[in-house]
Amino acid sequence: MNHKPWQSIFDTYKIHKHNFSQSPFTLTAEQIKKATAHFTSTTEREVRVLCKQDTRESRPQVFVDNNLFILPIKNGVYSILQGEGYIDVPEIATQATIYKSRLDFELNTSKVGNSEMQHLDFAYSSSLIRHFLEDESLVLTIRGRKYTPKFEFYAGQHKHLITAEGVQTEVDAGYEGRNQVVLIEAKNRSTTNTIIRQLYYPFRQWQIHTKKKVNVLFFEKRQNEYALWQFDFDDEKDYNSIKLLKSAQFEIESR
Repeated sequence: MNHKPWQSIFDTYKIHKHNFSQSPFTLTAEQIKKATAHFTSTTEREVRVLCKQDTRESRPQVFVDNNLFILPIKNGVYSILQGEGYIDVPEIATQATIYKSRLDFELNTSKVGNSEMQHLDFAYSSSLIRHFLEDESLVLTIRGRKYTPKFEFYAGQHKHLITAEGVQTEVDAGYEGRNQVVLIEAKNRSTTNTIIRQLYYPFRQWQIHTKKKVNVLFFEKRQNEYALWQFDFDDEKDYNSIKLLKSAQFEIESR
């Protein structure tokens, strides 16, 4: 959890004494490197590793104790904020629905390996994604890493606008249909919560690039089941306005 490096960073820059009720704390990659230079392990000095806190449980203890989370706001610049940075991924209470693949043949290559992308591709190839969203026009158009245009937002308990620009995002798959764009964050394991950033930053990014409705999904492959959650934001400028619209889980049956 990189508790010791973050303790060193907080001590070096007296982050404990910062008044988070007034503003977030801005921290650069260079400052992180300087404060952790004396650690011998690469994982205790690597900025990317230290700032990857994708679940509540992956936060260092100093973040947990002070109710903090971290967001990138520029290439090499981070913002430490107070408040809730994560959303629960609720258990789906209903039984998995049997979904019959639209393909008239069985896919052999999709069974090799256990990656998030291959499970997502199989769900899309079977037309499960189209079925869940009730949109037969969806086609794969987005994948991989891109950098965000400039956008402003509120997050955590802070009342003033935060500006993000040139932040790297990664979408596991994005689909465009006649009337919407769909962005998916995929996992190949059971997840109880996730940082909102993974849904919110791509949501804001693609809103700028298209006039179509932008929808965000969270996807999981759990043993033989494919689980989907659709989220939305009540206020596009409010990071914490995220809400769950619907969820369902399926077993895909080949024809």
